[in-house]
Amino acid sequence: MTNQITIYEVGPRDGLQNEGSIIPTAGKIALIDTLSKTGLRKIEATSFVSPKWVPQMADAANVMAGITRNPSVDYAVLTPNMRGLEGALNANADEVAIFGSASESFSQKNLNCSIAESIERFTPVAKGAHEANVKLRGYVSCITDCPYEGAINPAAVLDVVTKLADQGCYEISLGDTIGRATPDTIKRVLETLLAKFPATLFAGHFHDTSGNAIQNVATALPFGLRTFDSAIGGLGGCPYAPGARGNVSTIPLVEYLHENGWKTGLDMGVLTQAQNILNGFGLKGSS
Repeated sequence: MTNQITIYEVGPRDGLQNEGSIIPTAGKIALIDTLSKTGLRKIEATSFVSPKWVPQMADAANVMAGITRNPSVDYAVLTPNMRGLEGALNANADEVAIFGSASESFSQKNLNCSIAESIERFTPVAKGAHEANVKLRGYVSCITDCPYEGAINPAAVLDVVTKLADQGCYEISLGDTIGRATPDTIKRVLETLLAKFPATLFAGHFHDTSGNAIQNVATALPFGLRTFDSAIGGLGGCPYAPGARGNVSTIPLVEYLHENGWKTGLDMGVLTQAQNILNGFGLKGSS
């Protein structure tokens, strides 16, 4: 099995969307342009969502128009509905993402609908992405724990994963949204999912609220996962998950992987430059 790891950088979207201060468009573009020079192959650049609910992403079209695209990088955007997909296609996004939850309560808080209703809403988005020959990625939040329901049954995760796979997602990112997952709970989820699906379908998306994110990556590696989401500076969190800290931080994750014989193809010096751009914003990420 390959020792090559894909780092899926989500800082410009999942990281910045939860910041209280609005980062200038030029600053976002500078961050993405620097990340594009690190060797990354996947960058989640922004999201086409209502600025009423996510004001930090109100400049999505301008960000996508302003970045200098590296032909080796896929620039992804979050598209929760058809309006979002239209914006993504107009912006020439390389891939789009839909976002479901394994928790009914979290789905209601985050998407204002049930899990079943969210899948119905995603159906035309998925169809439109496929018709446009744009890659479709899926996210599942609360794969082990929910801030409202507590522990989540792995069977619930499998149910949502199955529905997203049926929508044609080439990859499904498994989200420990509130950072309460442990190696044991990650193991239980992966054992359930991999009984039905290949490991190549999945990416790990671990938050670091409890300091377990890199341990959870280490747990997922022997199961065959080879893609992990991370955010430069450890930015992130979730407005619907009180107290949740950010995503696993890109630089420490890459350092861990390199020290343990895994290859990422990333330039640590340029990643540090991207980290310095965040520092210039005054953001309180972790290096």
